[in-house]
Amino acid sequence: MLGNSHPDLSLQCGDCPIRHRAVCARCDEDELDQLEEIKYYRSFEAGQTIVWSGDRMDFVGSVVTGIATLTQTMEDGRTQMVGLLLPSDFVGRPGRAMAAYDVVATTDLVMCCFRKKPFEDMMLHTPRIAQRLLEMTLDELDAAREWMLVLGRKTAREKIASLLAIIGRRDASLKVSAGAGQMVFDLPLTREAMADYLGLTLETVSRQISSLKRDGVIELAGKRHVTIPDFDRLLEEAGDDNDGGLVA
Repeated sequence: MLGNSHPDLSLQCGDCPIRHRAVCARCDEDELDQLEEIKYYRSFEAGQTIVWSGDRMDFVGSVVTGIATLTQTMEDGRTQMVGLLLPSDFVGRPGRAMAAYDVVATTDLVMCCFRKKPFEDMMLHTPRIAQRLLEMTLDELDAAREWMLVLGRKTAREKIASLLAIIGRRDASLKVSAGAGQMVFDLPLTREAMADYLGLTLETVSRQISSLKRDGVIELAGKRHVTIPDFDRLLEEAGDDNDGGLVA
């Protein structure tokens, strides 16, 4: 694994921005102390590969800040972005020796890593960790099924709105004190990365974002700072209801 180790980073679990969503969310103090013994931090620069597909993984961990992509490469060199890793998402699979995908930092990124074998041993004796990881895996499965619909059936405008809704929801979920009202966040992807992920051209992405802005669905300050005045309206543009399902 590439990246820079941060032995001096003394982020306390109670102050961690992803604590309430991460794999350790339900751990008690004794369990957090055990995790502390096998924990270390790594930082990656935008564009840096975290792990290559087929590499042996000696760690698992959570994205603390930043965003990464999961990419699969075919034998002829064609690549497809198959997933996004947002803050609190889990990287690696206990019980699996090799990485299934290339994991690349899209932005500057910090990961909270655990040495794999001790983490696997801890899972056997800590039901709260195993249960939380199962919940996260099922959420990931639901998200993958939703994304199949986005890529396969939605229009370009709906795809852009869906991606903005996904990122906006995650950003809001990390802000424990976030209240009702408009949603504000910094878009962590370039338009080029959005085009790659959505299977669209850069021109189409730019055109649809401009259209959503012109219609008042979103507001933009620069290219990255997004304000969503009415989230329900964004969901309508995405073809979803306010629970995230399809509009009948």
